[in-house]
Amino acid sequence: MLSGALALTVALTGQPAVADSEYAELRQVVRRLTAQDGAVGAQAVVDGRHGRTAVAEGVGDLRTGAPMPRGGRFRIGSLTKPFVATVVLQLVGEGKVDLDAPVEDYLPGLLGDGAAEKPVTVRHLLQQTSGLPDVLDHLPPSELINDRFRHWEPRELVEIALSHPRLFEPGARWDYSNTNYTLAAMLIERVTGRTYGEEIHRRILKPLRLTDTSVPGDRTGIPGRHPRGYVRTGTQLLDLTELNPTMAAGSGDMISSARDLNRFLAALLRGGLLRPAQQREMMTTRPTGNESGAEYGLGLQKFPLKGCDGEFWGHGGDMLGFTARSGATVDGRQVTVMVNLNPGGTRAQKDDHEAAVSAALCA
Repeated sequence: MLSGALALTVALTGQPAVADSEYAELRQVVRRLTAQDGAVGAQAVVDGRHGRTAVAEGVGDLRTGAPMPRGGRFRIGSLTKPFVATVVLQLVGEGKVDLDAPVEDYLPGLLGDGAAEKPVTVRHLLQQTSGLPDVLDHLPPSELINDRFRHWEPRELVEIALSHPRLFEPGARWDYSNTNYTLAAMLIERVTGRTYGEEIHRRILKPLRLTDTSVPGDRTGIPGRHPRGYVRTGTQLLDLTELNPTMAAGSGDMISSARDLNRFLAALLRGGLLRPAQQREMMTTRPTGNESGAEYGLGLQKFPLKGCDGEFWGHGGDMLGFTARSGATVDGRQVTVMVNLNPGGTRAQKDDHEAAVSAALCA
């Protein structure tokens, strides 16, 4: 059995590994995540001019002591949202959805916006400006953990959110709500006659050969090689690798790998998934007001790089057991950083997780 932290720096393609000095800062930050910040294990996978390089620290399975696997699959949480937004924008480009049409046109009666002077539009959903309450604000984590194998219907999640007052008039300001993307997934199904998972597979996963990526539905396990996912409850770590991901339908239920996420972002930024008009819409942002300086487009965020000039595009993802951040620059660099602990991380863990993204993209 292996114990303690195991550091790995490997090239995952046939190309030579990047020189140690180029990713020295990244390795230091990833090491801090496990050695100081309390994470069980951490992994960063970088794609750039020198090929693909992974840096891993810590443990992927506390029971066996196995190290964090390189290239393993994990639950990607809200990194699901760029996939959903991409499908909606493809439908816009095909003339099947109008970005500025009321959601009521596609999901009649669900929001009760039929006679509203300013209804929630499709754009409001994708840009997080709808004013709809976040369902997760009204589902305690303890309920989701204790009943983690329960099936949730998307409509059920939306109705829980809508039983609470709206936060503001649509478009008035920005506020993150997972409810928006559950609705966007329902819209995809209504327009296409297929589930959003089927549309994501048909339109994105199959063309890009993202073989590690899936919308699992009610499947409770993670297929293939993967680390275990943990939740800290008090002083204990609870293994929450197996659960029913419908608790985050459309907003955070997907499974992927760092390799696939990097490939997806690369294709998205170079215009390989959207027509030019919809690409511009996705990358037209508004400030979030967050201290990170992030701005939100349509399912895609823009962040300033910390430690060097420039910016990157990406998203974060949090799901029970896992937290991940993916970022990419328009000149062809991508990174995904994953930790197999959520919730239960420290503020320092959150800061270092974000710092690792910049360290990789600034190298």
